[in-house]
Amino acid sequence: MSAITTHILDTALGKPAAGVPVKLEMEVKGSFVHIGEGITNSDGRVADLLKDDHKLELGIYKISFAVAKYYKDLNQKTFYPEASIVFNVEAVEHFHVPLLLSGFGYSTYRGS
Repeated sequence: MSAITTHILDTALGKPAAGVPVKLEMEVKGSFVHIGEGITNSDGRVADLLKDDHKLELGIYKISFAVAKYYKDLNQKTFYPEASIVFNVEAVEHFHVPLLLSGFGYSTYRGS
């Protein structure tokens, strides 16, 4: 399993958000560098953002969720065409970073 995983729950609909492109980046010398990507499955999860053999490094990471198409496909408006979460990896362990989403707000937490 990837050292960093995520999932999206559409809290307005009460179900997972499928088909959302997700991008993972790491900060290197003040800029974010692309290190992984995926698309949420029918359960709203992306388990393979990083390859199994990817060595997790300490530092600042960013997960970006391209939610504009998700809402367009639902024929709903959204204030946020993209949601991004920036987080700090201070130990080499598994990190699960979920997104709780609605058309006009989102939140996140450190998952397990």
